[in-house]
Amino acid sequence: MSRWNRKNFILVLLRTFMLQASWNFEQMQSLGLLFAMVPALRRFYPEDQLLAVYRRHLVYFNTHPYLASPLLGAVLKLERQAAEGAPEEIGIHEFKSAVAAPCAAMGDGFFWGALRPVASATGLLLAFRGSLWGPVLFLFLFNVPHLWLRIVGLRRGYDRGFRVVENIQRCRFPDLSMRLKQLLVVLLGILAAWLIGDRFQGLGWASMWALPVIPLTLLLGFLVQKRISPLVLLFLMFLALLTWFHWN
Repeated sequence: MSRWNRKNFILVLLRTFMLQASWNFEQMQSLGLLFAMVPALRRFYPEDQLLAVYRRHLVYFNTHPYLASPLLGAVLKLERQAAEGAPEEIGIHEFKSAVAAPCAAMGDGFFWGALRPVASATGLLLAFRGSLWGPVLFLFLFNVPHLWLRIVGLRRGYDRGFRVVENIQRCRFPDLSMRLKQLLVVLLGILAAWLIGDRFQGLGWASMWALPVIPLTLLLGFLVQKRISPLVLLFLMFLALLTWFHWN
């Protein structure tokens, strides 16, 4: 059978956005993964072999949806090699089982635990000043990295096969997550100082009364180092600010 072309690449890429459209407790994302691979598998295998190929992918699979693209590309490379009768360097099921959980942990920590809070805090800095660019900035900061990873990751995965794991390791997602969490503390401190200073001016108080925000920022940094979720800190901080505004 012929190899996939640009049209098939685009079809597979678009279908990766449906990875989590079908879940079950036994196999998790397996149906979504198979759905994304179908356009390429139809190019690799003759019609009479497709059913058996489909069935072997209906096993447990669960990872972060954004880091699924490089893994999906690698699985397709292994499937193409299997269809061509090339010697098997690593089993397809073994590869999926080995990399899914680590990628899930790295993706959750980076995208949900670090990038999304930083993008939210940055957007809020503009939004609280009355700028409509706040939501736009949030969408830009959050979506550009994961869209880039989806597109480039799928291509790299297909080019490198199971060795795409080396590319993922070079991204150093745990280190990036820690740097972004440190940046989040700074952004929260700036946002809190600006909001409190603005509120004090509205009450006719001197802005210097906002200086206690500095130790608050240091406290937030300490809590982040103690692995307290930045999302929890963000929620508690804005809950406290809303309570302050309500009573003043």
